[in-house]
Amino acid sequence: MRILNTKLKKTIFWISLAIITLVVIIVAFISPLTKWAIEKYDVKYSGRQITLDMAYVNPFTGYVHFKNLKIYEANSDSVFFSTSISTNFEMLKLLSKTYEISYLTLNNPVAKIIQDTTEFNFSDLIKKFSSKDSLPKKEPSQAIHINILNLKIENGTFFYIEKSIPIFYSIKKVNIETSGKRWDSDKMNFKFSLASGINSGDLSGIMDLNTNTKDYKLATKVNKFDLSILGQYVKGIANYGLVRGNIDADLNAEGNFTDAQNLNAKGFLAVNDFHIGKNASEDYASFQNLSLGIIQLSPKGKKYFFDSISLVKPYFKYERYDYLDNLQYMFGKEGEAVEKSKEAQAKTNILFQIGEYVQLLAKNFFKSDYKVKRLAIYNANLLYTDYTLKEKFTAAVSPLTIIADSIERSDKWVNLKLRAGLKPFGNMGLDISINPHDSSDFNFQFYINKLPMAMLNPYFINYTSFPIDRGFIEVKSRWTVRNGIINSDNKLTIIDPRVNNRQKRNGAKWLPLRFFMFFVRERGNVIDYDIPIKGDLRDPKFKFKDVIFDVLTNVFLKPLTLPYRTQVRNVENELEKSLNLKWMMRGAEFNNLQEEFIENIVEFLKDNPSESITAHPEFYTEKEKEYILLFEAKKIYFMHLNGKKTSEINESDSTDIERLSIKDSLFVHFLNKKASKDLHTVQEKCNALVSNQSVAKKLRQLTNARKGVFLAYFRENQLTNQVRIAPVKETIPFNGFSLYRISYKGSLPDNVLQAYREINQLDDENPRKKFKQKRKGNLKLLDKKIINDNKKIKSERPA
Repeated sequence: MRILNTKLKKTIFWISLAIITLVVIIVAFISPLTKWAIEKYDVKYSGRQITLDMAYVNPFTGYVHFKNLKIYEANSDSVFFSTSISTNFEMLKLLSKTYEISYLTLNNPVAKIIQDTTEFNFSDLIKKFSSKDSLPKKEPSQAIHINILNLKIENGTFFYIEKSIPIFYSIKKVNIETSGKRWDSDKMNFKFSLASGINSGDLSGIMDLNTNTKDYKLATKVNKFDLSILGQYVKGIANYGLVRGNIDADLNAEGNFTDAQNLNAKGFLAVNDFHIGKNASEDYASFQNLSLGIIQLSPKGKKYFFDSISLVKPYFKYERYDYLDNLQYMFGKEGEAVEKSKEAQAKTNILFQIGEYVQLLAKNFFKSDYKVKRLAIYNANLLYTDYTLKEKFTAAVSPLTIIADSIERSDKWVNLKLRAGLKPFGNMGLDISINPHDSSDFNFQFYINKLPMAMLNPYFINYTSFPIDRGFIEVKSRWTVRNGIINSDNKLTIIDPRVNNRQKRNGAKWLPLRFFMFFVRERGNVIDYDIPIKGDLRDPKFKFKDVIFDVLTNVFLKPLTLPYRTQVRNVENELEKSLNLKWMMRGAEFNNLQEEFIENIVEFLKDNPSESITAHPEFYTEKEKEYILLFEAKKIYFMHLNGKKTSEINESDSTDIERLSIKDSLFVHFLNKKASKDLHTVQEKCNALVSNQSVAKKLRQLTNARKGVFLAYFRENQLTNQVRIAPVKETIPFNGFSLYRISYKGSLPDNVLQAYREINQLDDENPRKKFKQKRKGNLKLLDKKIINDNKKIKSERPA
């Protein structure tokens, strides 16, 4: 019996040893065999070359590990996908026709996804491994159950390349974790996080997904995620363009992937530091922050509820050129580049897809319940530049603020308030109330004030040849509209307009502006018209009764008031020349009246040795530089055309150069040959011929020449110790010209005091009394000393 037990133990031992040895042999050999088989039959079965550093397969536990697995592109030595894989198969469940992966982990995966229109670099794999219709269908009793559980992607990096646009993008630190998918359940949950691969930012979140219905629940947080990828898509629809910015979000949403309107979302979304433009240094549009506080967004449920929508520091630049404008150069004439791109890239360019999605979300907005507690635009800057004229015109609406509270679909009217500054000068405002149920019911009040006419000189010179050097524009408008029927009062007032001397330039139109002013300007030196607008919104009727009556009045009565108007003009001229000396662009000479004024100052300083004056140079530097630039470029063309050198240019030549239009076809042709084709304006092309350094040098010479001309009168009389010239102040003067503003230390000259007394008396007379308060605002242009003296004069005037 003892011998039998010994034999049994030996048998069990040897059997166990054999089994263990067999297991070891199987484990030891199956792993290299697996590696060999994969690398041997990779192309045959996958169409791709596959390599790996090591394979470990345990058929008894189901554990499999591939180290540094690499799958190459089809017919290429470029790697398509690489990773290390760890997974475990539940071997015992195979007996019940259940294939279950208890976990699957991809460590440090790197994948490169390449798209060319509708084809991907993995399309061949999908075709190869997709199910065939020819395969026999299994009976229900033969059904195989597949469970894939506990899936993980750890520290992944994914590259996306779209050849047709083209696009290159990547994400990194990709971590995805899910409990997986069981054969008898349609529900999956995911936890994910990733970071931008080309710049800053990251996002994370959790999601529940029904794989059958495609319903989802999502909670995600986004932190300063970079948006520069959009710039590559912009280049797909434009001739050029650079985009940068980032996005923050904290959103909770429910919806369906197959139905864009089946969405119910809430949370916060913000786009920050957004810029789009020609290049990194030239924006066409930008904003500091666009934020949406979402209470409920449900297009299918017809609910659009927002806590707030705000836009901070938006900027937009629009430039008109002789041919097209800055937006059309970017997006093609009338947007043709966008249309062509849409035909070819509608399914691949994400901008079109975003646009379609937003359009779907907003489709039924005005038919839904909506509410925005606060809508605001803060500190906007809208810049307009017109290069089609004989000189550049630039103006800006800045800062612009728009605020609307409680925009909702209810019986409550929506109130919106707009306030803006006009640069370089002026203000504007708009108050509007709208019936949310009927947009043909609304009220609004609009105004513009303190807008100098000289600001519009590029247009006056271009279309009349006459600049304006005085005058302020004010506009007031009040509208009440019900059922589309207008009842409005509109008032245009121009205080003290004055036409300057004609500028003779080839190509500039000529209109007798002074003659026109005779008919429209009233004897108080104002243009003041009421222009009511009545009728239907689609067919408004302008009532010009007041305009016609004033014109006829001026025709018959104005000649009778000529002495009065002459007196006013003489007094105004006396005051103005006592306060400033105006310089013509590029000029360093005085006219006869200015010389007479300086001689009066000389006599005043001689008679009053204790008195002194200070000249404050206020130069319209930007405009002076433009005039110098254009003149110097035209001079180069003139010398080329006539075979002359700089030293041979005489006064007559200078006059011809000055009068040469910058729109002259031969001059423009000359510039086009010398300058880059990427330059759109005459100014830019001239800058290619004349450097900024050269222009700055000419401006310094002009500044010194003006100083010398001014001081010469005082040097001759040994009065320079009573005269001071302050540092140059670069500004945009109200009258549109560079000037020397004169301030007096001590008492004012008698002629100035007398002029003030007379103008105060004239302002109290009927023709000017109505606009006396408006004229007071213009005193802000004067030196504070002058204002105080003026107040003193008025207080001392006898009753």
